[in-house]
Amino acid sequence: MTKVMLQAAGAALWLLVLAGLSVGQKIEAAKAHGPAESLYLGLRSVGLDSHRVYRIREAALDRGAIHISLDNGTIAFSEDVGGRITGAFFKGDGEILLAPPNTTERASLALFTGSPILEEGFSAAYFRFNDELYERLKPFFRAADDSAEFVTEWNAEVRGLAEEDALRLLVSFTDQPGGQLSGPGARVRDPFLHMFFQGNRLGAFDVRFDAARAEQICVGQHRSEDGQNYYDVWASFPAGNSRHSGYSQPIDTAKPDFAITRLKIQARIKPPTELDANAVLTISPSAEGRRVLLLELSRLVEVKAVRADGRPVEFIHNQAIEGSQLARRGNDLIAVILPAPLTPGRNVELSFDYSGAVLSEAANGLLYVGERGTWYPNQGFQMAAFDLEFRYPPGWTLVATGRRTQEQLNGGEQVSHWESERPIPVAGFNLGKYSRTEIRAGQVPVVAYATANVERDFPHAAVGAAPPEPPGLARNRPIAPPLLLLPKPQLPPSPSQNASSVAATAAQALAFYQQRFGPFPFSELKLTQSPGKFSQGWPGLIFLSSYAFLNSQERAELTTDPKRRLLMEQVVAHETAHQWWGDLVAWRDYRDQWIMETLANYSSLMLLESKSPTQFHQVLQEFRDDLLAKNSKGLVTMNAGPVTLGIRLSCSQFPGGYEVISYERGTWLLHMLRSMLRDSDPGAPGMAKKSSDERFLRALARLRADYQGKAVTTAQLIALFEAELPPSAWYEGHRSLEWFYNSWVNGTAIPEFELKDVKLTSKVRGTAVTGTLIQDHSPQDLVTSVPLYGSVAGKNVFIGRVFAEGHETQFRLSAPAGVRKILIDPEQTLLARPK
Repeated sequence: MTKVMLQAAGAALWLLVLAGLSVGQKIEAAKAHGPAESLYLGLRSVGLDSHRVYRIREAALDRGAIHISLDNGTIAFSEDVGGRITGAFFKGDGEILLAPPNTTERASLALFTGSPILEEGFSAAYFRFNDELYERLKPFFRAADDSAEFVTEWNAEVRGLAEEDALRLLVSFTDQPGGQLSGPGARVRDPFLHMFFQGNRLGAFDVRFDAARAEQICVGQHRSEDGQNYYDVWASFPAGNSRHSGYSQPIDTAKPDFAITRLKIQARIKPPTELDANAVLTISPSAEGRRVLLLELSRLVEVKAVRADGRPVEFIHNQAIEGSQLARRGNDLIAVILPAPLTPGRNVELSFDYSGAVLSEAANGLLYVGERGTWYPNQGFQMAAFDLEFRYPPGWTLVATGRRTQEQLNGGEQVSHWESERPIPVAGFNLGKYSRTEIRAGQVPVVAYATANVERDFPHAAVGAAPPEPPGLARNRPIAPPLLLLPKPQLPPSPSQNASSVAATAAQALAFYQQRFGPFPFSELKLTQSPGKFSQGWPGLIFLSSYAFLNSQERAELTTDPKRRLLMEQVVAHETAHQWWGDLVAWRDYRDQWIMETLANYSSLMLLESKSPTQFHQVLQEFRDDLLAKNSKGLVTMNAGPVTLGIRLSCSQFPGGYEVISYERGTWLLHMLRSMLRDSDPGAPGMAKKSSDERFLRALARLRADYQGKAVTTAQLIALFEAELPPSAWYEGHRSLEWFYNSWVNGTAIPEFELKDVKLTSKVRGTAVTGTLIQDHSPQDLVTSVPLYGSVAGKNVFIGRVFAEGHETQFRLSAPAGVRKILIDPEQTLLARPK
């Protein structure tokens, strides 16, 4: 879905910290170098100063949980840039010690390094900083004998390393109180230290301390695997984080310094590839002093001019390095330097003129808009109002987010105007030579747009053609199901012939969701055919892969794997659910992104369950098997990490980790919560459990009511479910899900359960049950709420829950008379290993 491509508020700066950015050949600004650009160019090419080379011994450097020892070696500092020393290179013997504060980050560090604590000797290090590091190390300096030779040997490497943090330092030195540019001796308000190490055991890695981020400390490593570049985040956490896992003290995501509250975009489209556009962004400041604004924009476009309140301003087009998250999304950073600092309460209008080949032609009349990258300047994932005007040639159909308020022919061009009905997180459009099919879901029009063609590389005619990934459900996962070898070339499918069926499927899902989650948030639902294997849910507009327009026979011709076909059939329902979960309610930051994928996935499975409970449970068991399976590296997939690691899960160790963990483990987590909320009080002996989704749906209704148009955190979501817990699911007599957050949301385990020493004792009013519950394949601190049932006259009767803590838990419960056997979770509501 769309949000895989976009991250939370402050994403540009977050990714600057998380993945590291470097400047490529594309650097653009005003024709004459302004003061900010001159400073930037100096920062990205600064070398060593031969007059600042020293011997250094037994020096120490601390930043939060980071401790650096420079035991013995030579250190050289950089030349001045704007009167500041911003870099240093050390060669010799040193050591870094870093201890993450919680089990989640220690486990992540151990996954990549083999140890929960980073204790690594190094032989070389490069430091980039914006504070007084030079002055702090001065007492440890001694004269060096080989200054010139040292600089000559290492200067070229240092200049290359300087590129990565130039933009971050520009932000720091420009965003000063009063809006002044960098000056000698000026103090910064956002201390920053980026360290590159040549480790004796781990090779090259880097460590960041950045006070501008909510998670100030980050350690990781660039890796290349099977031709793909990754940045593995070993650990990331706030400098002052407690040892709590985060439930009682959730991570405080830093509030952005500004919000984009309105975007007015005028675009002229020249099929099949070109777009010329002007985008006017209304910037609403929330903090004082910001002069450099970082925005994302597709790397396929060229920015020609930027204006602030009508006046030209400096801007820098900073290209993302291959392998960074920005580059994978197809975006660069645009740094806009304002002439004066932002002031809360005073909005600024930023105008961008840009153009580029942001469309691609997949077949005659079938275009793909924004294959990689955002087609308008944006900052992460914020709710905003959109006003969109498009000009394009006659004979094409344009479909966009929002409500169409105008469409006419003007000067030989078609002109259409679209306005968002409420603040939305993202806007998009699709252009094609579509046929149109409309049906209604109650009062809501559901309109499908499709062409007569599929993309040129669609695997309809090749013998042994690879089947598609299930769009929106299991992207980029290395699955190789059996292929159906076609005996002879087949005619290509025609999506327009199946458009009515697609519209009907979406209408059915929409009606199902409206009954459970409340009214559809927009005036109509539009579905457009889009080339490629992936589908994306935008507000009121769904881009559906051509695969979603196949009929059952055509799907069968692509794969014999029934699971894959079943998941392909869920795509329309999944993306329709994103209209509520992701487009109406958003997530706060990367640790919460799993919420929306899980809610959309589980919503579609609830629809499936209403039709076929057997298939519903089949999908859940397939998800469990995926988590227990080994990937191509021989690693068990569930060990990629908990859902709260977000995009960090896709790494060199687990390239498809995000999809499997966020979608599939996340779905199981929601199923476990729903099952706990369905418990009723056991009541009198002999009474069966009455299951109802009333509590679960009430929690989702509260989620919609409290967070529509807003972002929700994982802790806030869990609190909504916690408020609905029935007494049978209370932990130690309290209505609490802290154990679930710590053990399951922030955990990775899939345990196995069995009963031991069970005794059934007949009583006057029933049966007393005692025994021991065994929990294997799990950490010692894992807590699980395990439902137990009694078999009575061939029926399974719920008798209560036992909180398994650690390996063995003794229990005592009351059961109806006539119970002959005790069963563990016969309805399969727990993510547990099969017996």
